[in-house]
Amino acid sequence: MKILVTGSAGFIGSMLSFKLLDRGDEILGIDNHNNYYDPKIKEVRMKRLKKYSNYKHLRIDLADKKSLDEIFINYKPQKVVNLAAQAGVRYSIQNPLAYINSNILGFTHILENCRIHKVEHLVYASTSSVYGANTKMPFSEHDNINHPLSVYAASKISNELIAHAYSHLYELSTTGLRFFTVYGPWGRPDMALFKFTEAILNNKPIDVFNNGKHTRDFTYIDDIVEGVIKTLDVPATSNRDWKSDIPDPASSKAPWKIYNIGNNKPVKLMDYIDALEKALGKKAKINFLPLQPGDVADTYANVDNLSRKFNYKPSTSVNVGVSQFVKWYRDYYQI
Repeated sequence: MKILVTGSAGFIGSMLSFKLLDRGDEILGIDNHNNYYDPKIKEVRMKRLKKYSNYKHLRIDLADKKSLDEIFINYKPQKVVNLAAQAGVRYSIQNPLAYINSNILGFTHILENCRIHKVEHLVYASTSSVYGANTKMPFSEHDNINHPLSVYAASKISNELIAHAYSHLYELSTTGLRFFTVYGPWGRPDMALFKFTEAILNNKPIDVFNNGKHTRDFTYIDDIVEGVIKTLDVPATSNRDWKSDIPDPASSKAPWKIYNIGNNKPVKLMDYIDALEKALGKKAKINFLPLQPGDVADTYANVDNLSRKFNYKPSTSVNVGVSQFVKWYRDYYQI
């Protein structure tokens, strides 16, 4: 299978690419290698991928429509996984325009090429942040998402809506995956686990927002990749039971689906930090701070739809996952 993976030098993109390459798929990875976080780790991820003969890599930005058009013409992917995006809730508060170019314009360029070249299935990254002001737990794909709290969340909601329009108008099969706080080896340096680990090892305080009263549905990278592959292999189809007078937000008469992909076991932030302290063998110095603008206090994924359809069963506990991350971190940085 010829698969285009965007954001392939990123955290989820690289780990997904490894699994697809191992099973024999032909992967073209693209990434713009921006400096949102230290790009050195992206270079290392890419070099590891390029050891595979069935992997090719190109450095382009999704906003560069001409280059993207040429990729689809020359490579002719059968399926596409779009993981390239400008990430980060807090960064979106200071730099909202970055999210328009990457997450909306770039994504629309992907959709348009999928339409023109009759791609079999487009799977794309959404986020738990779309639930915004909603406090009904657990978050369900059937819930309303009309109250985003950040430009990042709003850009991802727009992805889901534009994808639906393409699915409706052009019968393009699309599946959106709402990721819940992904962590693990080869993770993003801007994420809490990375920052906390670096600070604790260097005897520096860690900033803990909302005075530590967050809960998060932390989801280990291997469980995320498993879910992505399961959905990728089965193109979205129409829901024949969908009713326009009581419209279900998770499905449609069009070949369009939305799934939560999370651990389904929310963990208190302070327990997450405790797991990290145990893995490091060192206590954290904590600087408690108020809730940050754009943040939500809690997340909790209802994954019933994904479980029923794909037998999805996340299996990695936070204690195991954090321990695996610390083992990788020490090896990567030779600490």
